[in-house]
Amino acid sequence: MTGTLSTQALDAPMITLRELSAGYGAAPILADLSLDLRAGSMIGLIGPNGAGKTTLLKLLMGLMRPLSGEALVQVRPVAAYRRAALARRMTLVPQDTQIGFAFAVEDIVAMGRNPHLGRFRVPGAHDLEMVRRAMAETGVTRFARRLIDTLSGGERQRVIIARAIAQETPIVLLDEVTANLDLCHQLEVLGLAQKLARDGRLVVAAIHDLAMASRFCDRLLLLAEGGLRADGTPDSVLTEGNLRRYFHVEARIDRLRDGSGLSIEPLAPLPAAAGDGSSQPEGVSQ
Repeated sequence: MTGTLSTQALDAPMITLRELSAGYGAAPILADLSLDLRAGSMIGLIGPNGAGKTTLLKLLMGLMRPLSGEALVQVRPVAAYRRAALARRMTLVPQDTQIGFAFAVEDIVAMGRNPHLGRFRVPGAHDLEMVRRAMAETGVTRFARRLIDTLSGGERQRVIIARAIAQETPIVLLDEVTANLDLCHQLEVLGLAQKLARDGRLVVAAIHDLAMASRFCDRLLLLAEGGLRADGTPDSVLTEGNLRRYFHVEARIDRLRDGSGLSIEPLAPLPAAAGDGSSQPEGVSQ
């Protein structure tokens, strides 16, 4: 797989947040976030609806500005990048894979090379090779001349991930990419994302399914109540106490026999007040 980073690069944060606060009005949705995210890992953003997962991804992509603090990508503030320069470092795979025009799959994947091309530059040998490899890695080569709107949801999602791979960025952001997929395609898409991280990229994924997050992510960031409430391994973040407090659900959590993740069985919903205990959250980043 392309885009492998050096061991030295893996030691430096790809993304740094410094006392970052963000929102759509005077009141922040996220407040005082400070953390480092490094390459070679798959980071899961989890939290209840409205916790700020998509907001954080928009901030990183430069689609909105923070209320205070800053986000750095490879040491530079996001706001200091021109759009094309930021697109050479980071790409976003959205939940919605609908394309406005009926492009062929190969043409859509080739769009990932646009940030590397000048206005009048035609794709060269490296660009074409990147497109070929990206399609092969995601298993969409056989769809090359098919129109995107003739594919299933899972197939379209793999095409969009192929475009992200062809873009050849060290950072890949995923926004609830499995939300509308069946179990088979969820496993396929998250498996592809995990491969990108294993190859040296930083993958940051907003994930709704907590069991899937426990299986594929190296680190989880639990966003709730306006901030970062837990940060650590899936075992340390996905606890019955945190689910009770922040997701307002009584659940039973067990480790799968093969050690690949957690089994999370929801038992009963809780009123919001019942989940808002005053005890210390479990798995809080110190």
